[in-house]
Formats: sequence, C-alpha cells, structure tokens
Amino acid sequence: MQPLNVVLLQRDSRTAQALVSALANTLGAVHQVQSLGELRTSIVKHRARIAILDMEAASISDVERLSREFPKACIVCTHRLADEDMWTAAMNAGAVDVCPPSDTRGILRTALQNVSLTRHATA
Repeated sequence: MQPLNVVLLQRDSRTAQALVSALANTLGAVHQVQSLGELRTSIVKHRARIAILDMEAASISDVERLSREFPKACIVCTHRLADEDMWTAAMNAGAVDVCPPSDTRGILRTALQNVSLTRHATA
C-alpha cells in the first residue's frame, strides 16, 4: 500500500502523540496540527487523504465545511464520550465515523476502508 498523508487535530496532547505514533506505523506521514486553520492548510500542503478531527476542537458545522472544501478527504472524528446524537450529526455533516480517540484500530480501519472506497470510486 502506498503511504497516505494524514492530518490530525487532537485537543489532548498525550492522545495526539499516541495516535501519531500508532497511525504513522501503518499509514505513513501523520501531521499534527493545533487549529482548524492549520488543519485546512495542512490538508492542502500535504495532499492529505485522511483528516482526523477531535470533536472537542471542532463543531458539526466545521465538519460540514471541511467535507465540502475537501470532498476527497476521509474525515474521521474522535470524541472521548459515546454520544449517538453527535455521531449521527457528524455522519450527516460528512464524517465517515466517530471513534473514541483510544480506539486506534477503529480509526485506522475506518480510514483505510473509506480511502480504499474513494480510490475505487475515482478510478
């Protein structure tokens, strides 16, 4: 598999470092950012196919804007608490899933499945 560029906006620095370490081993380059503005810039700069977004650092409308601005990017949201209403709203806004930030396997699986689907759809 060709390495994928990933952009990560995670509010908690320890969680962010754990995700960067875990995801970089499988996906390739993981670029950690500190704000939504940096996330947008980094998606363009690194041609990121995957954006991982902490829902404590963004709103549903932010997810919707990102989905419109970057239709080929796979947006995986994270949140530390299970919240079905937020999950539904994030999915309706364009996210492919909402996972706990500690569920590295779930984040990875979701990202890889959706990037694969996007590749096949555009081929």
